[in-house]
Amino acid sequence: MFGTLVQELQRSEEGRLRRFFMRRFRNATEASDATQETFLRMLDAPPKTIIENPQAYLFQIAKSVARVTSARLAADAELFLPAIVGENQATDAPDQERVVIGRQSLILLAKAIEKLPNRCQEVFILSRLHGMSNGEIADRLGISRNMVEKHIIKALIRCRKVRSEICF
Repeated sequence: MFGTLVQELQRSEEGRLRRFFMRRFRNATEASDATQETFLRMLDAPPKTIIENPQAYLFQIAKSVARVTSARLAADAELFLPAIVGENQATDAPDQERVVIGRQSLILLAKAIEKLPNRCQEVFILSRLHGMSNGEIADRLGISRNMVEKHIIKALIRCRKVRSEICF
């Protein structure tokens, strides 16, 4: 039942939500990702949660996603600023243990992606590895944008589950 509510909200509120994020980020990719993250978080709500006003709840989640995304974008921007002359810079490569853990994590994520249904896997790879927009994927595969987003959400849920198992 809760999944049905989220699907109804996706049909009725996705456009407003995407515009909300576009005004904040001025970047279609970030807006699309934030929109998907919002619906994903809505799906992650505890099943016994009583939601009196689903639209308001959705936009509260969206505000939280916007804050987190804005903070991440600001942190990313600082990472790519040119270094000030004379400033200490870390040049050490990651230690061997971190490299091994990283590789093992990638292998587990790759296996999780391989277990997805073929179409879901294809959509996720086109989106995340090839950087295609949802519209481009929909056109290429002859499916609706809504189906593209559902496949991506399904894949993200699977990846999030694997990641939570990896990160104890």
